[in-house]
Amino acid sequence: MTILSTKKLQLNQRELLLNAGISFVDYDAIEIQPVTFTLSRKLKNIIITSQNGAKAIIKSVDLQLIENCFVVGEKTTTLLAKNDVKVTKTAQNAEELAHFIAKEHKNESFTYFCGKQRRDELPDILKEEGIVCEEVLVYETHLSKHRFDRTFEGILFFSPSGVVSFTDANPDSTGGTTAFCIGETTATSARKYFKNVVISNATSIESTIAKTVTTLKKHNRY
Repeated sequence: MTILSTKKLQLNQRELLLNAGISFVDYDAIEIQPVTFTLSRKLKNIIITSQNGAKAIIKSVDLQLIENCFVVGEKTTTLLAKNDVKVTKTAQNAEELAHFIAKEHKNESFTYFCGKQRRDELPDILKEEGIVCEEVLVYETHLSKHRFDRTFEGILFFSPSGVVSFTDANPDSTGGTTAFCIGETTATSARKYFKNVVISNATSIESTIAKTVTTLKKHNRY
């Protein structure tokens, strides 16, 4: 039994699969290219929906200028907290975060650090609610398309862009396999191409791997 990960796995993540008796192939389906930007004014409220966005501000912004940070994902929160950035709210996905802001911070303004290919849910919801949200582009996502001349029992996806990268290069490889997704946003993209889509219990690579192992073990009894 072999699965495909659309992100290169670290040693401890690989061991989770190998210890479960599952072979794997891993590659990076996307590449992140930082975008140069400057920001010198104090920011009361910022929004970050990915670890890439967090890495960008850690590298390029005076973190003392940030008062409150609204975040998607536990890993992103952990990364920011390690760099002494105050995280006010952590949500599982961008839509959940947008609704929280609309309910609890309707009269405030925000700065959203995002990628060029960011999804529309969060800014659209905030716009509908009349909440001012300035977007600052901090990275670009490039697809690394790779053709695989084989099938896999499962494919691990960690972003909508990863789904697009794989399916563009392998349009005939989605029928009989299961897409294991890190969150609902990624799963929404995967459902356009895969009949079988499973969502991780938490938005982390380790949780996605664990969900893959338990699901395959249940259905295949390996």
